[in-house]
Amino acid sequence: MPEKKTIQRARKDAHEGKAPSTQAGEFVREEMEHIRQGKHGARSTKQAIAIGLSKARRAGVKLAPPKKGRTSAATRKKAERDYQRGQSHSASKPSPKRSAARKKALKREGHSAASKASLSKHARQAARNRKRRGKVTSSAR
Repeated sequence: MPEKKTIQRARKDAHEGKAPSTQAGEFVREEMEHIRQGKHGARSTKQAIAIGLSKARRAGVKLAPPKKGRTSAATRKKAERDYQRGQSHSASKPSPKRSAARKKALKREGHSAASKASLSKHARQAARNRKRRGKVTSSAR
C-alpha cells in the first residue's frame, strides 16, 4: 500500500495536468526510498521501477499497460490487471499470506538496486534503447 504522501503528490501532479508517467514517478520514487531505508530490496533497478509502476496503476494513475512487443505477454497481462484494479472503485484487500510472502521474498534481495550508480546505469541504458528504437534500419528503407 502506497503512503498517503505519495498518493497526494501524484494527485497534485494529476491536478496540475502532468503526464501519467510523471504521476507514476512519485510511486517509483517511494519504492527507491523504501529500498534505501532497508524496508526491502530488489533484484535490479528495473524490478524496483516495475514495483513502483504497478503500485501507481493500482492506485488509480491512468498509466496505460505497455504495448504489444515491448514486454512479455505475462508482464502486459499483469499491468492490464493492475490498471483495471486501479480504475475500478472496489478496493479488495490483498491476502495477508500473499503480502507476507512478497515481503519475505523482497527482504532477501539486495539494496544496490536503488544506488545512484545503478540508477544512472539504468537511465543511460534506457536512453540508448530509445535512441536505437528511433533509427531506421537498412532493411526498412
